[in-house]
Amino acid sequence: MTKTASDITKRTSIGAQRNPASEEAILTAAGALLSEGGLAAFSIEAVARRAKAGKPTIYRWWPSKAALLLDVYHRQKGETFYADTGNTRVDLIAFLESLLGFWKKNGGEVFRSVIAEAQSDPAALEALRDYAVTRCRASGIILERGVTRGEIRADLDIPLVMELFSSFCWQRLLTGRLDASREQLAHLVDAVLTGFASKESHAQ
Repeated sequence: MTKTASDITKRTSIGAQRNPASEEAILTAAGALLSEGGLAAFSIEAVARRAKAGKPTIYRWWPSKAALLLDVYHRQKGETFYADTGNTRVDLIAFLESLLGFWKKNGGEVFRSVIAEAQSDPAALEALRDYAVTRCRASGIILERGVTRGEIRADLDIPLVMELFSSFCWQRLLTGRLDASREQLAHLVDAVLTGFASKESHAQ
């Protein structure tokens, strides 16, 4: 029976105490602007006008444009769950399918915008880096369960390995190739789980 585990790193508010109605209006306005015009149409000024909110309020709650973009992205994504089938291989394939599928259907454009912003804005880069580290630690629950079951060795650097899987997804997102087949994802997971070297190489 397949179970799911909730994401242990559900985002919390940053900045000052937020007014729920104003926060909702700002995030809705930001999402609409991105949907209508992409990153080119997105600015704090435009969000403030659409939401009928003050720029100081937005900057108090989101210290950078990237921080706001990441909250829009997280809002679209909703709470993340990691499948728990009792088999690490199956759970990893499901993780990759879920992330690529979400990006293909809905959230890819926003996340690409965050990455693009990070190329020229140090604050955006910091926000993206913190988010990436947090996500790899959260998704590491898949491998942690494998360690508990005896499928994965206990000395594995779990966040680092999950970064490898996430990097594959990021590269696919940035090159517009989100349609990876289940067979390709299974091949990737198998290669990582079993290692790349041949038996002959191990014997030398």
